[in-house]
Amino acid sequence: MSFTRSKSAASKPRRATSTSRAVGSRKSSSNGAAGKQAIPDGQFTESCGNVFEDSGFPPDVARNLQLQSDLVIWIERIIKRRKLTQAQAARLFQVTQPRMSDLMRGKLKRFSIDMLLKMLTRAGVRVDLTVDPKAA
Repeated sequence: MSFTRSKSAASKPRRATSTSRAVGSRKSSSNGAAGKQAIPDGQFTESCGNVFEDSGFPPDVARNLQLQSDLVIWIERIIKRRKLTQAQAARLFQVTQPRMSDLMRGKLKRFSIDMLLKMLTRAGVRVDLTVDPKAA
């Protein structure tokens, strides 16, 4: 079911545009148990520890995506802990506010690992690199 609302009709109650339900959908019960089914044994695959690799990305691409994600998470933590607006965060990280918006909206393709490292350094965060010689 979808709803539409114009800006000028903010005080009017919402009205459904369709009363039909999608095929296969069902109403949820009050206890939230609707749709939950037991998964038979043997249908689980153990994770390798990288969600991107588990999703089918090649190992080198998956490691890159995981590193980018980890760096963005740290940047978001800094913003949240310091209670910064996007404009304040943009000044701290020395980027434009639209770039901060891209980062906060998860547009990782627009940020290189190098850029994310620079942003963390600008915020006063020390970033170290650990290399696992067993993997070489």
